[in-house]
Amino acid sequence: MTTTVDRTDTRTDARRPARGQTGRLLLRLHFYAGVLVGPFILVAALSGALYALSPQIEKVVYAHELRVPVSGPDLSLAAQVDAAQAATGGTEQPVAVRPAPNPGDTTRVLYAADGESSSRTIFVNPASGEIRGDLLTYGTSGALPLRTWISTLHRTLHLGDAGRLYSELAASWLGVVSLAGLGLWAARWRRTRKARGLVVPEKGATGYRRTLGWHASTGIWVLGGALFLSATGITWSQYAGANVSALRAGLSWQAPTVTTALDGADVGGGGEHAGHHDGMVMDAPDADPATFDAVLDVARGESVDTGLVEIVPPSAEGEAWVVQEIQRSYPTQVDVVAVDGDTLEVTDRVDFADHPFVAKLARWGIDMHQGTLFGLTNQIVLTVVALAIAALVVKGYVMWWQRRPTRDAGRAVGKAPARGALRDTPWWGRTVVLGVAVGVGFALPLVGVSLAAFVVVDSLLGLRARKG
Repeated sequence: MTTTVDRTDTRTDARRPARGQTGRLLLRLHFYAGVLVGPFILVAALSGALYALSPQIEKVVYAHELRVPVSGPDLSLAAQVDAAQAATGGTEQPVAVRPAPNPGDTTRVLYAADGESSSRTIFVNPASGEIRGDLLTYGTSGALPLRTWISTLHRTLHLGDAGRLYSELAASWLGVVSLAGLGLWAARWRRTRKARGLVVPEKGATGYRRTLGWHASTGIWVLGGALFLSATGITWSQYAGANVSALRAGLSWQAPTVTTALDGADVGGGGEHAGHHDGMVMDAPDADPATFDAVLDVARGESVDTGLVEIVPPSAEGEAWVVQEIQRSYPTQVDVVAVDGDTLEVTDRVDFADHPFVAKLARWGIDMHQGTLFGLTNQIVLTVVALAIAALVVKGYVMWWQRRPTRDAGRAVGKAPARGALRDTPWWGRTVVLGVAVGVGFALPLVGVSLAAFVVVDSLLGLRARKG
């Protein structure tokens, strides 16, 4: 790899003959998106790395609530629920119970709390009935306050719905920037035919060339992870996520739901992102604590055979109890059965094996994104990929600074790649580019809006430069 090649890749001059317009266009897109959206991607990557480590941090911070000495056989669930009821004053009914999955774990008795998918959770020693803690937990994962705080930082920067725009912008553009970077990497490989210099930094390189080598080689190694995080992150987003949901609904790719109404009406709900008691009626009928044991025994005789289960009493008269697996590690176990609390008959069941393949992929993708599918290994890989993405953003800004004109003290950073790539493209090429841009804009609305803003600003700067 020579210095001439590097300068051709990154310092395109408008006076050179028009060639390789696709590469020039990708370079300009990669540059502008990196500069303008880079801060959002950087924050998302760093907060994502922190979230990937949060399950392990949680085990240390909340060891008292989560773990107890193994001291004998477990009490009945009824006795454990009674202990939780005594601790809360008995004025509210539990909305779910999660029995201790393994020896030394605590049982969780969940009560309704303000906030979507949030619960007040009482942690009970299953052997003695001792109350080990009283904390707010979140979602199917049962995240405790610290992990919930980190999750909210990653998703919204604690700014509510307005903050969701930041994470959607980051997730949407991460995929676009990554694909543009892949196109630039492929173009350089075709010119140099030196694959080694593109997958590992060039030995002996200094300054800008050294930074570029690290940026390009790191990018190609984490490309798959970046695209995966972008695609799965979009499913949580407000606008693009709605498009994904509509597509899946139209193609019947959604996960089936269990029917809880004893008259056969389908009132079951929830999807991959749903919490355990979303939409629950808070004036639910009183649940006999002994029924928790009875319906769990029935479910154990069916497909619910993992340690991690949740028992949900009826939210209204005429509804069944629900016992569902909540194990998110591989092999995935999320089977669910509905049980009539009076007759103890199974009234409906949904097995993960019966989910459409795309619904299974969505389940696995979300669990891998959250670091639960493969446990600690999953969390380590996520952390490495997230930190590498953050490093790519920083390296990009360093290259921008290193390319500044050394003889122009008035310029603190390098110039943008030269205009004209789209103008020099044949009409059919411009049509394809416009069609792709419109399609991406509809699928990823924030990309479309921000891309239009980039074009407007760039056009105004171009007019200013010509007048100057």
